[in-house]
Amino acid sequence: MTKEEQLFLKHISDLAHAAYQKYIPTSTGFLSLYEQDLFFSHRESVPPIDYRLNGGTPFSERKMICFLPDQELYAEYSPISVLEIVPIQIKFSEELSHRDYLGALLHLGIDRSVLGDILIQEEKCAYLFCKQTISDFIVEHLSCVKHTNVSCRYYEGTPEQLQPRMETICGSVASERLDSVLSVVFSGSRSKLAELIEGKKVFVNSRLEESASYLLKPQDVVSVRGYGKFIFQEITGMTKKGRKMVSVRKYR
Repeated sequence: MTKEEQLFLKHISDLAHAAYQKYIPTSTGFLSLYEQDLFFSHRESVPPIDYRLNGGTPFSERKMICFLPDQELYAEYSPISVLEIVPIQIKFSEELSHRDYLGALLHLGIDRSVLGDILIQEEKCAYLFCKQTISDFIVEHLSCVKHTNVSCRYYEGTPEQLQPRMETICGSVASERLDSVLSVVFSGSRSKLAELIEGKKVFVNSRLEESASYLLKPQDVVSVRGYGKFIFQEITGMTKKGRKMVSVRKYR
């Protein structure tokens, strides 16, 4: 284990101890999939206290770990704000990517750990999940993304109303093996995509998966660093040659 990983786990343990001993809710910043997996792999080193992962919505990738000394706090403790970022003149705005929005936020001097997922919608607007402690600062100071002037405000709806853009992909595989399904979703050879698994870039349900032969189950959420994310849906049928037809929902 690296020194950085040890420091990360110590920080997690300190937060859990504070919640356990002082009887107050505590939370981490937004964690990457690798950090979430690191926590799960060393869960036994944390005090026996209730916790939940919260990214704002069920489909969020970056999530906080919230330590709660009392289950009654689950409904009322939510340290996340949702901000809506829209171009001031939509007609003249650029096509902005996730990298553009993130770059503009980091340019303000904001640490990545206080920023969760950025959900981009077709109507040229984006929704940012962030820590409540930084939300006022972002609303006040975020005025430009790339070369587009934007307005940033608190989202007035509920997080459940925000849905990611998705597309359905179907294809045939010999089995539900992880490397086989990856080759269908990302249109690559099994050997090339197996290298991503070996390189610790593939996560299933937020857990690092290092076996190319892992058999996917319906509703498994697969994230591939640098490629994207999808939900394995189901086997829809068989081909004449005995191959299985599978269906996945890929995040756009």
